[in-house]
Amino acid sequence: MRFIFHPEAEKELNNAIDYYNDCRNNLGREFALEVHSTIRLILTHPESWSIIDEDVRRALVKRFPYGVLYSLEKNYIFILAVMNLHRDPDYWKVRKV
Repeated sequence: MRFIFHPEAEKELNNAIDYYNDCRNNLGREFALEVHSTIRLILTHPESWSIIDEDVRRALVKRFPYGVLYSLEKNYIFILAVMNLHRDPDYWKVRKV
């Protein structure tokens, strides 16, 4: 199975990587590795995480206060958000397919 980022989710990921790199050298890289590790788990076991809204699930990222919000589509995983868990929890809802 493959995955596709919503354009805003990809921006969130890149912005978070930049933020963490500003905090400490290579911390952004560590964050990116954790997010991609989470995505690999989602691809392997897409139904393992709880549904948080209709058909949207959330997988938590280790070590960082982020979640990967996604939906299962016919042939792919659609990543709606790489969400900072300290942000308004409903901001991503306008991104649904």
